[in-house]
Amino acid sequence: MSQDRYDVIIVGSGAGGGTLALQLAPTGKRILILERGDYLKRERDNWESKAVFVDGKYQAKETWYDRAGDSFHPGLHQVVGGNTKVYGGALYRLREEDFGELAHAEGVSPAWPLGYEVFEPYYTRAERLFHVHGLRGADPTEPWASAPYPYPPVRHEPRIQQLCDGLSRIGHHPYPQPLAILLDEVDGRVSPHSACVRCDAFDGFPCLTNGKADAQIICVDPARAYPNVTLLTGALVERLETDASGRTVTGVHVVRNGERQVYAADIVAVAAGALSSALLMFRSASEAHPNGLANGSDLVGRNYMRHNNSAFMAISREPNDTVFQKTMALSDFYFGADDYEFPLGEIQMIGKSHGEQVRAEALPKALGFFPDWPFEQLAQHSLDFWVMTEDLPRPDNRITLDRDGRVILDVTPTGDEPHRRLRHKLQGLLGAIDAHPHLLERSLYLGKNIPIGGTAHQAGTMRFGPDPENSVLDLNCRAHQLDNLYVVDAAFFPSIGAVNPTLTIIANALRVADHLAERLGASPDRAVSATSTSAAAAMAAPATDTQG
Repeated sequence: MSQDRYDVIIVGSGAGGGTLALQLAPTGKRILILERGDYLKRERDNWESKAVFVDGKYQAKETWYDRAGDSFHPGLHQVVGGNTKVYGGALYRLREEDFGELAHAEGVSPAWPLGYEVFEPYYTRAERLFHVHGLRGADPTEPWASAPYPYPPVRHEPRIQQLCDGLSRIGHHPYPQPLAILLDEVDGRVSPHSACVRCDAFDGFPCLTNGKADAQIICVDPARAYPNVTLLTGALVERLETDASGRTVTGVHVVRNGERQVYAADIVAVAAGALSSALLMFRSASEAHPNGLANGSDLVGRNYMRHNNSAFMAISREPNDTVFQKTMALSDFYFGADDYEFPLGEIQMIGKSHGEQVRAEALPKALGFFPDWPFEQLAQHSLDFWVMTEDLPRPDNRITLDRDGRVILDVTPTGDEPHRRLRHKLQGLLGAIDAHPHLLERSLYLGKNIPIGGTAHQAGTMRFGPDPENSVLDLNCRAHQLDNLYVVDAAFFPSIGAVNPTLTIIANALRVADHLAERLGASPDRAVSATSTSAAAAMAAPATDTQG
């Protein structure tokens, strides 16, 4: 049993936990980061489609259950940097309207208790911290911003530029995706000093060259350069213990290397991901908190959101020789369309399909149209899209533990009609530009709905708000019922919009870090300084699996 005491313990090292650690590191306060996994191994399989997508080599091996009792493996990555190690790096601001109440066909997306103007300066800091490449003003739904993107947009390759030109000609507004990427291009060519090499293994893959701006590279490794920051890997946080009153977390119970350890801190910040953070609250039930820690409102684990997502291939007779495909997006239908008054969502290009993915996912439909084409040839002729619509918060969409300790994820997705309509819009757009000689001649759409195990955009299990009766966390993301427990992952979201949530997680972690620096009696200026110095530190910090 450890007798160490810290000023701050952070559970999880992903977008929220890593950002919080980096921002508090310059304060000099003793910080302990507890990460369940280890550093993700750098190896050739990082870039192998079969290993990553078909075999799920880097996914957690946990088994969860749906409400029918059927088992599945959640798409979680328990490594230093969390899910950002394999994310696509698409860092979007929620639209300004997303912070207000929005009517949908199936109900209302609730207003946030704080408006966009509160988050805007933190969005700006988050974009700078994570090296976001983008272009202000190109996206017609983009909210106002106090600064340009810190880096220029990632250039389109010729086939994607043709696609953009074709969409523009028919009156639409394709724009460069805002990407968190350590890419240096000079005169349209990758610099010899660039960490990113513009390969075809960015979106969904771990990055073998550390060219992805993920939480490990940008936050955790630079934070470890401070002598007051300690990272313990392989540290499963079993439960949080409180004093008899239930108002203060007094112990963080950890299993590490087969041994049970207890750590204590003035502040405990949980950032294990919206689903795992809620499970930790349930495992921490006590006499003072019989329904789970911080669960006096009975909202812990409820209102789970994850977006309504589909990945699509459009296969044409013309080959697509694009290597780095994830550069274009389209938001024209975000808030609706001429034939539909409710929001639809976002269309994005994703990483290029590989033959092994086609073999695993697309075989039955593909062979009906192209019976003589091998899988690799199908992949070479694909254009690949991600279609995303908003998932509304519903109390019955929840994660729980049953009496046997099994994890139950009960989800009824919302937004089927807008999702179907947005898919139809994509099909119509591609069909409308088929006449262009270098674009699609004939298309096959291979839709793949993301199943219940797809948890990349998990959010909403501990929403924040001013009223303890209808929220779990206060406006500073402190648990209403506890004095020293904070949550800094996407659990705090009241709604999720229809864009990737990671930038909002990062921005909120920066906001909470300012609050905690003040609470700890540290200078906020010292904490903020980490944002501007992390890039250099990321390049210099050792990427090893040692602790300390």
